[in-house]
Amino acid sequence: MPPGSAMTFGPHACTTPASFEAEWLLTDGIGGYATGTIAGLRTRRYHALLVTPARRVALAALDPVLVVPGAPPVRLATHEWGSGAIDPAGHRHLESFEIIDSVPRWRWRVGEYVLEREIAMTRGRNAVAVVHRLVAAPPGAQARLTLTALCTWRGADSERFCDGPDMVLDGTTVAGAYRLDGPGWKPLGEWYLDAYHREEAARGLNPIEDLWAAGTFEGTLRVGGDLTVTACSGDLETPLPPGPTVVDEARRRARRLVRQAGARDTADRLLVLAADQFIVTGGDAPDVIAGYPWFGSYLRDTMTAYEGLFLHTGRTAEGAALLRSHAALGVRMREETLRDADGPLWYVHAVERHVARTGDADLALELLPAVEGVVAAYTKGTRDGVSVDPLDGLLALDAQHAGLTWMNAVFPRGPVTPRDGKPVELNALWANALGAVAALRERCGRDASVVHARRDAVRAQFVKRFRAPDGWLYDIVDAGPAPYPKGGSGVHDDSVLRPNQLLAFSLPYAPAADETHLRDSVLRAVGAGLLTPLGLRTLAPGEYGYAGVHRGGVFPRDTAYHQGTVWPWWIGPYADVLCAAGRSVDALLHTVAAHLGECGLGSVSEIAEGDAPHRATGAPFSARSVAAVLHARAVIRQNCNLQGLEKKKLAREPRPRTRRNALR
Repeated sequence: MPPGSAMTFGPHACTTPASFEAEWLLTDGIGGYATGTIAGLRTRRYHALLVTPARRVALAALDPVLVVPGAPPVRLATHEWGSGAIDPAGHRHLESFEIIDSVPRWRWRVGEYVLEREIAMTRGRNAVAVVHRLVAAPPGAQARLTLTALCTWRGADSERFCDGPDMVLDGTTVAGAYRLDGPGWKPLGEWYLDAYHREEAARGLNPIEDLWAAGTFEGTLRVGGDLTVTACSGDLETPLPPGPTVVDEARRRARRLVRQAGARDTADRLLVLAADQFIVTGGDAPDVIAGYPWFGSYLRDTMTAYEGLFLHTGRTAEGAALLRSHAALGVRMREETLRDADGPLWYVHAVERHVARTGDADLALELLPAVEGVVAAYTKGTRDGVSVDPLDGLLALDAQHAGLTWMNAVFPRGPVTPRDGKPVELNALWANALGAVAALRERCGRDASVVHARRDAVRAQFVKRFRAPDGWLYDIVDAGPAPYPKGGSGVHDDSVLRPNQLLAFSLPYAPAADETHLRDSVLRAVGAGLLTPLGLRTLAPGEYGYAGVHRGGVFPRDTAYHQGTVWPWWIGPYADVLCAAGRSVDALLHTVAAHLGECGLGSVSEIAEGDAPHRATGAPFSARSVAAVLHARAVIRQNCNLQGLEKKKLAREPRPRTRRNALR
């Protein structure tokens, strides 16, 4: 395979219902994107060829009609309508779909004629180029191509209808917000009613919207000739490069990223390019989009994903700029409600990992006050309800803010999975943060004895308080009244089996890392009760409140979100602990690699169902999931290398002479 990456799907994958589920994604590096399905069917309200950084949907689709000599026009688009009809069904003419170096390519065959479409976005500008090329035809023949621009202008989480505000067309500028360019433009101004989004219906949301046919582009193509339509928002005056140039630059950039990361195989290459989709650079510093198509940027997701997205892809300069942009985090924790109980602790982890991997002493010196400020903010108590219990030095979360950990699904009546008390993952991160600050102080030539002493005290209390009689760690100690009958009432310790306890063993300064017997017992319990092909369940089957499916409207989905649903991002911590324990990891990521070609193409889904067959759900493109798989692959590869070196070392050591050897 070339130094980039490629995924190819043949006629069967393109023409069956599976083509309605597999999704592609392009991003512009500033928060805008384009996304859709292999078939071209818009199954989500978010599917469009141009979505702006402000998450406004602009160009929804470009419907191609191919006219060849001696035959009626062939409509190559695919749409579903409120009546249940799929019309046109142009996906039946698809002979292949590929993603080559991050650029999606479709090929439709109509007899001897083959029409190709490629889509690419410009980097640093909200603009897309859609390039059509006739790649096969009878000798000397030509074909006529017409493209109907289906437009809207609305928030990505809403719909627009024909009885709403008028859509205004000024030349090829739509709604005064974005511009279309291409040959043979003819204004149209018709409404297509009742476009249907099956995925929104499955999520219990309104699945219907109307689309505005603004006009058509058209031209005549011979073999090798191309017809390009571009769309852009923001700067409407500066012309875009030619479409083929945009496509070529997108491919060159993808190859550069792959080389920079030192990707070794197909999965590595795909994951490096997937990681790039979440990194945005349009502001004062880089940032991370948590997932597509509906998430924004959040401190917790950004810092949890930091190591995978930046350090395992060779993007340390951008990563350092991101870390610097959060240098005032400790001050913000005391002055603002961040609605994030553990994100700042992940920030400390990210800073320490960056310095440990790069040896950047200057960054360590620069950001030492920032990480110390985070520790000080927790010590004094944050506006998000986290404070240090003076009796044992552990972090406690009050009942008013019980929905601010990573298990953050909340209903009006309160959190689905309340975490008030002392959650195990929060305190594992707390002990790790103290260890990280001590390490950074020593790297900067500062005395760290006080921090070491504090961390040792927290570690001792952690092991004492969280060791449960079940053979694993309590999920929460000093928990408030239990939401489920089994817990009774009043303050109690909750021993429910969840993956959160893995952080007590996986982090660099994990509080229970030296407890090998306890670690092995936890691994057995987690492997038996939580492990699935795509990650770890958030609750073991058989526990009260377990939800094995994640379907239906908002209420049942949020109820299941952290009550059994599988989260692939836990693969990272799980791989860390397995490798530390010397356990086999040979088959851990096999299914995840196969998943790269199933849902969000080249990427990893946010979640999956707890019950077999563990259907992927949630956002099809997740930053934390991609980052965790990148990290797990790196950890496993390093572990295999270390084992290989150990075997070579043993092989080189002289064997003791025995009497039998001496006689020989």
